[in-house]
Amino acid sequence: MLFRREGLKRLFSFSSSEDQILRYHYEKPKIYLPMYGRTYRCDHPVYDECTLFENGKRGLAVIQQRYDKDTKITWWGEIDPWLANDLYLHPKFTEYFEKRSGECMHGFYPTVTVRQIMWALKMKPVKRERWETCFDRKDI
Repeated sequence: MLFRREGLKRLFSFSSSEDQILRYHYEKPKIYLPMYGRTYRCDHPVYDECTLFENGKRGLAVIQQRYDKDTKITWWGEIDPWLANDLYLHPKFTEYFEKRSGECMHGFYPTVTVRQIMWALKMKPVKRERWETCFDRKDI
């Protein structure tokens, strides 16, 4: 059976519009309003600020690594505000929160990186930068 070349192109081609292109990495939405999580300040050895998700007395701190191009310094801090809603509203977030969250001890909550939680929820990851480091262990 012979197919016309145009028909095959149409059958196996993908749309070139930007809205329909599949992306591997998670991308910042054009419009967002952070509603979930809050910035929590503490004296943790790794970070000074994090995004804290709370439910009653239990909480889970989520951190993201930052980089200053001028001084070439990296630090850990709160996550991008446009990520907080998507993490919290993910169908598997409640299960992950119940498993990893805990009560505040000495001013600290159990902590995970944004990459750890996105991996656990099977979300597309944020684009990895050359300067990023990671933790070898589950607990921070």
